[in-house]
Amino acid sequence: MALRVNLALRDLLALAHDVQLALARRLGLGATDVQALQHLAAGTPMGTVELAHALKIRSASATVLVDRLEAAGHVRRDRHPSDGRRITLVVAEAARAEVRAALAPLVDAVTRLTEELAPGEAEVVAKFLGDTTEVLRAYAAEPR
Repeated sequence: MALRVNLALRDLLALAHDVQLALARRLGLGATDVQALQHLAAGTPMGTVELAHALKIRSASATVLVDRLEAAGHVRRDRHPSDGRRITLVVAEAARAEVRAALAPLVDAVTRLTEELAPGEAEVVAKFLGDTTEVLRAYAAEPR
C-alpha cells in the first residue's frame, strides 16, 4: 500500500508544474509571472529584491517582470506598511479575481472529491497532506 501511495504522490507532484503552466495559459501570462503572483499573494510584504530571491532570478529580471505585471494591471507598487522608505508589491484585486475564476473548475472538482470522503477519511488525508507538505518544505530548504 505504501508503494501505491508513493506512486500516486509522485504523479500528483509531477502534475503540479503542468497545472501551473495551464493556469498561465488561461491567464495569458508566462509561468514566471504566475509564480510571482503566487508569491505576492501569499501575504508577506515583498519588494522586487525579495521577489527575485523567491523566484531565484536576478533583481534586474525581477524588475522587468514587475514592470510587465504592473503595466498589465496585475500588481502595483505601494509604500511598505511598516517602512515608508521601502516599496512593496501588491496584487491587484482584479488579478486575484481573474486567478480565482481561472482556478474555479479545478477547485470545484477537488472540492467534490473531498466532499465524498467520510469524516475520518478526511482527517487522515488532511494529516497526510500536511505532514507531506512539511517533508517537502524541509527538503526544499536544505542547502545543496
